[in-house]
Amino acid sequence: MKKFKFTLAYQILLGLILGITVGAVFFGNPAIEKYLQPIGDMFIRMIKMIVVPIIISTLIVGVAGTGDLKKLGKLGGKTLLYFEIVTTVAIIVGLLAANLFKPGVGLDISTMEKGDISQYVQTTEEVSNNGIMDIIVNIVPSNIIQSMAEGDMLAIIFFSVLFGLGVAAIGKRGEPILAFFQGTADAMFWVTNLIMKFAPFGVFALIGVTVSKFGLESLIPLGKLLVLVYAVMAFFVIVVLGAIAKMCGTSVFHLIKVLKDELLLAYSTSSSETVLPKVMEKMEKFGCPKDIVSFVIPTGYSFNLDGSTLYQALAAIFIAQMYGIELSIMQQITLMVVLMVTSKGIAGVPGVSFVVLLATLGTVGIPLEGLAFIAGIDRILDMARTVVNVIGNSLAVVVMSKWEGRFDGGMEKEYMATIGKPSVSQ
Repeated sequence: MKKFKFTLAYQILLGLILGITVGAVFFGNPAIEKYLQPIGDMFIRMIKMIVVPIIISTLIVGVAGTGDLKKLGKLGGKTLLYFEIVTTVAIIVGLLAANLFKPGVGLDISTMEKGDISQYVQTTEEVSNNGIMDIIVNIVPSNIIQSMAEGDMLAIIFFSVLFGLGVAAIGKRGEPILAFFQGTADAMFWVTNLIMKFAPFGVFALIGVTVSKFGLESLIPLGKLLVLVYAVMAFFVIVVLGAIAKMCGTSVFHLIKVLKDELLLAYSTSSSETVLPKVMEKMEKFGCPKDIVSFVIPTGYSFNLDGSTLYQALAAIFIAQMYGIELSIMQQITLMVVLMVTSKGIAGVPGVSFVVLLATLGTVGIPLEGLAFIAGIDRILDMARTVVNVIGNSLAVVVMSKWEGRFDGGMEKEYMATIGKPSVSQ
């Protein structure tokens, strides 16, 4: 008889179930937020603490290992092209699903509660005032220490790539620097494994607070939208990403099996940052080269948000239907084009999905106030978006590795054979 092992995935699942239960039992009780929110905040802060050192160290080691500007430029061009194609497909899938199933038709707005979206409106105004070009200019940091403190991912990637090329260019004199950053990466991965032991408590606290604030009843009026978002996300992963994985000679279900702990954690916390270090570690074991992993995954966190872009397209049409607004084909094409730009231009902004929608809805005459009606369930929708984002970025690493002719299928088979068996890293 096989001995049951209480793995991290089961611990996180237990934390999720207990959190939902406690939140539902003590719905409306401010004491839940008072005592549980600090636990959830501590876990998120611990993750944010390690993300920047891991990205900088692994990216510098990876780029210095490549050491070829032309080669890196080709990889960057291919990566951005792939990201644009897949996110565009995600937008089209979202638009088609909304037009086909019409989740907003017949909804009585008077029975629905409004949420507070003032913070997102303020962020949108700041983005609009700065303009997309300013955001592109800010990819180049004027102060890398400030960028690290603010977690400005694109600026950090830009600096790390240049620094890695510099280390490669100075040859033997760069070896001690390379050894330092390799040691830093190894140490930070050890710290990651330690922090992950706290994950079930973080999940319990975060989901408990969410359910206690909004309650399970808030799902009923928007049940059709909720079910459709989850169904379309599943369709996108299985059919679209599944087809891409098949073309690369692998399976999207292999990725899901490998990343089951990380996907459950990302779902519970609604944060893809919480799993970034472990995803990078596992994709290397899956057969992807270190330099490709360390470049593609951090870049994907800003440019390849498949779940978010799909949701934005679906939610925009949902709000239009809720108000009885019929969008023409041309208006929907305009919406798609605007989403393609805004979803990339303001990547990394807090509450990005809401901000993108606010920046987009006005271009086709959809009332911005409609977002206030879905604010109450946005956290539950965000959980699904985050999972799709993580799977999409993990698959992107495999695609790029295969495109570069450097994917190791043998490593994938070996690693898949170890899944489910006890190991030091897990």
